[in-house]
Amino acid sequence: MRKGEGMRRGEGAGAGTGGGMRSGGETGTAEGMWREDGTELDQDRAINEIEGFLLWEAEKDRVRTRARAFCDGLPWLTDSRRREVELRYCQDQRDASQAALERIAVRSAALRTEYEGVYRALRRRLITAFLCGTVAVAALPALAAVGLAVR
Repeated sequence: MRKGEGMRRGEGAGAGTGGGMRSGGETGTAEGMWREDGTELDQDRAINEIEGFLLWEAEKDRVRTRARAFCDGLPWLTDSRRREVELRYCQDQRDASQAALERIAVRSAALRTEYEGVYRALRRRLITAFLCGTVAVAALPALAAVGLAVR
């Protein structure tokens, strides 16, 4: 999610639970989630979208609570000033949270790429070691047979 983008209706964050119609023409069943055109949504991606939406909503609630607590410490504020301070505080905190989440997402993607490369290298080493071991085990009886034939 980029700055200025929120989860809007029809962007994969279904409001319902269980089966039935989701926003954006998606339906959920025990077998998976489907679009109206009959193609299946990646279930993990759909779950991640919903989880991300719920986490962001919880963050917004946390920020609003902190803004109210901050303004409670400023009793001289008029009602209109209090609303303005709360609004600016919320916007500032949301921007800070959004920036932090974007940094985390970029770092997470970089780590995933790095770990996938390490995994591929380890897998190649393991396969190479297995094949060398297999060749050695297969060659051992042949060498023993040749040694016995020479005597």
